[in-house]
Amino acid sequence: MNITMQNPTALTLADIKEFVKSPTAISFKSNSKEERNQWIEDILHQHKYLHCLKPDKTIIKQYIQTMTGLSRSQLTKTIADYRKRGTLKPKEYKRHKFPKKYDLKEIALLADIDNAHDCLSGPATKQIIKDDCEMFDEIKYGKIKDLSVSHMYRLRGTRRYHEKAKVFSKTRPTKVPIGERRKPEPNGKPGYLCVDTVHQGDKEREKGVYHINIVDMVTQYEFVGSVEAISEQFMKPILEELLKKFPFIVIEFHADNGSEYINKVVAKLLNKLLIQLTKSRPRHSNDNGLVESKNGWVIRKHMGYIHIPRGKANIVNKFYQDWFNDYLNYHRPCAFPKIKTDKKGKEKRSYPHDMYMTPYAKLKSLENAEQYLKSDITFEILGEIAYAMSHTDYAIQMQEAKQKIKKEIFAT
Repeated sequence: MNITMQNPTALTLADIKEFVKSPTAISFKSNSKEERNQWIEDILHQHKYLHCLKPDKTIIKQYIQTMTGLSRSQLTKTIADYRKRGTLKPKEYKRHKFPKKYDLKEIALLADIDNAHDCLSGPATKQIIKDDCEMFDEIKYGKIKDLSVSHMYRLRGTRRYHEKAKVFSKTRPTKVPIGERRKPEPNGKPGYLCVDTVHQGDKEREKGVYHINIVDMVTQYEFVGSVEAISEQFMKPILEELLKKFPFIVIEFHADNGSEYINKVVAKLLNKLLIQLTKSRPRHSNDNGLVESKNGWVIRKHMGYIHIPRGKANIVNKFYQDWFNDYLNYHRPCAFPKIKTDKKGKEKRSYPHDMYMTPYAKLKSLENAEQYLKSDITFEILGEIAYAMSHTDYAIQMQEAKQKIKKEIFAT
């Protein structure tokens, strides 16, 4: 049987002694901790517990334990708290607050300074305040002269500051809803291309040619083209030409966030070819890492860094299509990593000697490789290109052709 604790003064000390001595099967319950403590405080106060003799204190303790169900140690702590504070009511929480050094006047002064200078950065504003105070004897800035930059930004967030300061809207970046921002996941299948542009430098305010570099992420099939400028007039034809050259079906076209690829013209072209357009994520440089490395080890290695006038783009592009692309795909071995994953899921890459092969050999080594080829392409057709000449013989002729176009480019 449970009853609520009420009427703490209903029993005298003699009644309490009789109640404690008599056996009872009744149990008692309070509605809350606050009610229980208030009941205990009333009992202690009514019977003047702090001035009672020890036998009476023992009787009162037994009575409280019976009525509340507290253990002996819990009751001892509760009575000690009552003796110390004179009450068992909850303590009022007082949050520690540092004294304010800069009041409303200083905040308003900071807002006036920001209004005058169109809200400069924290360090610049701090230097202005310091100079005005020390060099131009502006006494009113004396208190905020030593204001830290971090605390300045805190004051700029206060209500008082916004009441005084002008409203400044931050520059809002324009979102381009073209392409999905994610990392390519080929999962061992060819057809996932990454693309980048390499500029051949400026000279006397004249732009150089632009190299368009497209690489497959699995086989490292690579096709390069050259254009005069990265505008719609030049980009659309060269991309159509290079995409047709891949012997397998292209599934995804991944670019960085350059406007030469992330635009409506390229998106329409890829949509027509049923190719998905994706773009790199911010602060994830490895999303387009393969083609970035090819820019250095292929384009820059063979074409160098010297300025090539934009008017010579057709000459460079003809060399690419006649010689260089076949050399890259059928006669130049690439390193393919061997990936091991440890227990923690961390990938470790190694490049054993037997993992060096041409992109054509890598494509042919894939399981059921024929399923990835375009309908009008077979390995017999590709083999005629790959085995028409040895690697070194083809490289020698490619180098001769490269020297001829360089003489033609720099003849005038």
